[in-house]
Amino acid sequence: MLQAGWGKERIAIEARGYAMHGFGQPHHQAHGIETPLWARALCLQDGAGQIVVFCCLDLGYVTWAMRSALTASLREAIGDSFADERFVLTCTHTHSGPGGCSHDAMYNLVTPGFQPDHLAAVISAAEAAIVIAWQGLAPTDISIGSATFEEKVPVAWNRSLDAWNRNPDVAKFIAGENHRALDRRMQVLRFARDGKTQALLSLFGVHATCVSSHLDKHDGDNKGYAASAAEAVLAAAGAEAPVAIFAQSTAGDVSPHYHGPSDLAIRRHIQGNDEYAYAKTNGEYQSSLALATNTTTPLGGSLDGILTYVDFSNVAADTAWTGGVENARTGDPCHGVAFVAGTPVDGPGVAAPLAAILRQGSRLLRRWRMSRFSGLSANDRAYYQALYEAHGAKDIVFEASLKLALGRPFKSLGAASIVDPLLAELNRQAKAGALNKSAMVPTVLPLQIIRIGTVALVCCPGEFTTTAGRRLLKTIEDSLKGQGYSQVLICTYCNEYMGYVTTREEYQQQAYEGGHTIFGQWTLAAFQTRFAELAREFRQPVAVRKHDQALRPAAVPADELAKRSRQRPN
Repeated sequence: MLQAGWGKERIAIEARGYAMHGFGQPHHQAHGIETPLWARALCLQDGAGQIVVFCCLDLGYVTWAMRSALTASLREAIGDSFADERFVLTCTHTHSGPGGCSHDAMYNLVTPGFQPDHLAAVISAAEAAIVIAWQGLAPTDISIGSATFEEKVPVAWNRSLDAWNRNPDVAKFIAGENHRALDRRMQVLRFARDGKTQALLSLFGVHATCVSSHLDKHDGDNKGYAASAAEAVLAAAGAEAPVAIFAQSTAGDVSPHYHGPSDLAIRRHIQGNDEYAYAKTNGEYQSSLALATNTTTPLGGSLDGILTYVDFSNVAADTAWTGGVENARTGDPCHGVAFVAGTPVDGPGVAAPLAAILRQGSRLLRRWRMSRFSGLSANDRAYYQALYEAHGAKDIVFEASLKLALGRPFKSLGAASIVDPLLAELNRQAKAGALNKSAMVPTVLPLQIIRIGTVALVCCPGEFTTTAGRRLLKTIEDSLKGQGYSQVLICTYCNEYMGYVTTREEYQQQAYEGGHTIFGQWTLAAFQTRFAELAREFRQPVAVRKHDQALRPAAVPADELAKRSRQRPN
């Protein structure tokens, strides 16, 4: 029998007017707390003393800054039984949680800047929850099961149906059938002692965007409400200090809001405090299904994990996952017009006329760079040729590696800064010398597989669409055949955040998800290539595995990080 323990700790961040992470809107500032935000943790131990740690945060993202600091502190707190490769750090992806917790610049712009006290509070809460879980290790009955939301349950809708329908391997749906264009299954791990459920882990993909950017309080959104509701039920049934984790599966193209005919009009009828009520109802749907799931398959046996980091700015994708296309590679990170345009129902971005201007400007820049009149050197021309081949249909706005916006250096965006506060902050940081050597977005990304008895848990950074996740799972299932696994599951938003992963077909639509797939149209194929390699190594005994264990993200210059730290005036 495996041993298990669980714990939770409140993330003690005061709401002081800083913008929240998720919608990318400077006006989305936190001035109060609607619901507490928590770090929830599970710890498992097998007969050989190996432990697996799973921690889920009520936040919009997980960053290398969080994970690296926690890894160091947990080695000291727990000792030799703690292992980096068996530590999973993920989040609920609530869009109503604090930001400013990354050492990379892009996703901190809105906060504004890096907020070291936010990061310290997250690390403190996560470590406390994990240590509680570790100290509570005891023999526990662990079982797994799955259940499916009935179609009539209004819990999730595909928000990019046209992109979904481009995939050749999916059922095609029409507007109004968006609720069918997703994975409505929920997987549940249940932890019981003396016949009573004490903790659970749910995996179901749906965005935590019930609460919009028009409200001004920290809130756990649907996943947070689901956890609280489940914990209340378990406590009423006799569980002592229960912990319920509602983590994400493939949520990239899945919204908690109705999508279909008249969706914008319907969304406008949910405003103000009704949004909190809507999030609570959505969470209760998830909680009810998790608690009702028949987890009849026991989990025992050994624990294991494998972790590697890959630089995704230049990965050659295997033809097995490119449809036979040769020389397919990822490229330096770039954000498209669709990224700044946002999603119409969940989180609108810039106005359509401005998006049209940006799109035209991006296309003109591409044509100029590729023309004989550009004056580019042979090396620069070759670079841009490869960049545009990697990014394909994307109308590029931001070139993160070169720190350009529509071809202009960030520090020369003075005029544009007048009309956009995010560009103003970007311009301020560039002029202050805060971005000279710092990365805008992470490019060295973690790939991880965890073994819990006969279950393999694939832990992915960022946001995978439903079909992208399904294809990745099939890739890993094929690579792990014959190794005694009964199920292969996926958890996203794990260990780092860098945006989205779509299928190549979805990418061509250049909906929001495609515009935020920052390494280009071959990103999924690159993940399949590298995860297949990792899974093959995972088949081997630990002592003979040859995966890269040395590569990690580069350290951020302390002086530049300090220059990005900005106090909001009272």
